[in-house]
Amino acid sequence: MTDLPTVIVGAGPAGATLALLLARQGIPVVLIEASTDPARRFRGEALMPHGLAVLEAMGLLPLPRAIPQQPLEGWRFLLDGQELFQLPEPLEGGDGPGCTLISQPALLRHLLALVRRCPRATVLEGQRVQALLWSGDRIAGVRLADGTAMEAQLVVAADGRSSALRQQARLVLHSQAPSFDLLWFQVDADTRSPLEGWFTTAVGQEGLFSAFEGASGGVQIGWVQPPGARNSDRDIDGAGWGRRLAALSPPELAVWWREQSERISTPTRLPVMVGQAERWWRPGLLLLGDAAHPLSPVRAQGLNLALRDAWVAARALIPVLGDGGPAGWEPDAALPRALAWIERQRRPEISGLQERQAAETRRGRLLLEQPLLRRWMRLQGPWLGNLVARRWRHDQTPLRQGLVALPGLPAPAPDGARHDGGAQSEQP
Repeated sequence: MTDLPTVIVGAGPAGATLALLLARQGIPVVLIEASTDPARRFRGEALMPHGLAVLEAMGLLPLPRAIPQQPLEGWRFLLDGQELFQLPEPLEGGDGPGCTLISQPALLRHLLALVRRCPRATVLEGQRVQALLWSGDRIAGVRLADGTAMEAQLVVAADGRSSALRQQARLVLHSQAPSFDLLWFQVDADTRSPLEGWFTTAVGQEGLFSAFEGASGGVQIGWVQPPGARNSDRDIDGAGWGRRLAALSPPELAVWWREQSERISTPTRLPVMVGQAERWWRPGLLLLGDAAHPLSPVRAQGLNLALRDAWVAARALIPVLGDGGPAGWEPDAALPRALAWIERQRRPEISGLQERQAAETRRGRLLLEQPLLRRWMRLQGPWLGNLVARRWRHDQTPLRQGLVALPGLPAPAPDGARHDGGAQSEQP
């Protein structure tokens, strides 16, 4: 191949991880990020076993102590203030990895520092990409906002769910109808919360929320709403939110919400976008992460699947972009073949996990909208809670272990949930 770099636009988990994987192999990489601070946007914190497996395979575990991190104790579910069940981590039992909470901004800073150490890698922060460069029907680079034209042998669009590069490449996003919006809060508490490390989800007449203690301290809360509904909720003050959270909580937690009401931040509305691009590539361009497949926040798949996307992309691209490319391949044919392989590898897992996220959302909405069902479940006592807990644990396996075996990573747990799309046995 040529000495032109691979230009990666977007230094989120997909873009930063792919940049590091390529740069470690001596492939010239330019990583471009419009922001100068990865903490400026909301970012998920949960690393599931299938995301941790990528970091393990890259030799990045254990993470440096400077990255705020803590294991999740487990999962707790409440109906109308009464506990339905709780399950400790790891859900799989044994000594395997459980869900780990990390500061994603700190993780991204760490990845960028590692990229900068690679001799043929360049990181441009605070630089915005204005347009794609075309050569006939092939994408040949990018133009920065300052007018600089940057040629590339490959452009990777990892610029998020609203990807401008996806739109400029005329790759249509097929969106699913949004099933909810999320109001996101931070509670900068000065005392340890009664959550005690448990991810807690509460459903009742007042609404539905999830809360957990963040890796960097404080408590994060996600309040679920129908799309566009009750915009006046943004005008409720901290005391009002304290009362609403308390109404869905058992006594000890309810008292704590009221005590911390003045520390509850103004909510940020996060419209949920779910879908997939009709194609993930064009000659000279690859979509990756949320740019290819925006995800629901249910069970924290965004960070984990971005890592898995980057791992698969690197496995296909390193032989093509490295010195000389694979023997017997014409360069102009090798790269499109690799891009098509990446999409075939990743689409089955993405589709399957989006379906499972949607199913879990439907179950939550059903409980939210059916007070008689909630009452009946509460009256059935612990035996029903145990039954629901076993079923929920089973349903979580693919959302934690993945659905397909990826090259070079451990296979998903053999529980019958694996999606056999044929891609896992194919080579690029």
